[in-house]
Amino acid sequence: MDRFQQLRLLEAILFAAEAPVPEAALVERLPEGADLASLIEELEGMYASRGVTVVQVKAAWCFRTAPDLSAHMTLEREVPRKLSRAAIETLAIIAYHQPVTRAEIEEIRGVALSKGSLDALLEAEWIRPRGRRRAPGKPVTWGTTDRFLAEFGLEDLASLPGADELKAAGLLDSRPNLGAISMHSSEGEDESEDDLDEADEREAFLENDDVFEGVEEDDQIALED
Repeated sequence: MDRFQQLRLLEAILFAAEAPVPEAALVERLPEGADLASLIEELEGMYASRGVTVVQVKAAWCFRTAPDLSAHMTLEREVPRKLSRAAIETLAIIAYHQPVTRAEIEEIRGVALSKGSLDALLEAEWIRPRGRRRAPGKPVTWGTTDRFLAEFGLEDLASLPGADELKAAGLLDSRPNLGAISMHSSEGEDESEDDLDEADEREAFLENDDVFEGVEEDDQIALED
């Protein structure tokens, strides 16, 4: 198979996929000896100015609507169910503090976590168990999934908004959250004053009503909190 046919095959695989396709899966489907990196680079160039673009999500690839066209793709409709505030706060805490236990989530929020909040996020496939903490009781830790990255338009966790971006968006204030500091300290980590300041800012972000504004749950997700 010549290079042009390889490029067409790669394009077809990404177009037909329901989710980002891992690089390992692409290598398996392409002919032996195909240069995946150069094929993806060429495909990116082909679609750079088109209505859809080639996007990387961690070590996987997919087609996504061009960012400048997103406003034209919005459909306004009534959605009877939304993520509860508790579920949104829980998701944000997991995203920024993962791997994190249920007890640590409750310490940061300052209230008990209902089973419904975690269930809603699990059904949406935005979080998953990440193993058990080496601590008394061996509590389960939680982290985000690749689907979370894909649906929120993030390449990886390093793409999460930082303190400066959140301040610029008006989503941070200077209120400290002692629960976040306590959580980090209980893990035995040596943190600098700057690290604690950043933790304070992120936790203040979690308390803001506008966090993840507009995020809506799939119609099939049953909410309870």
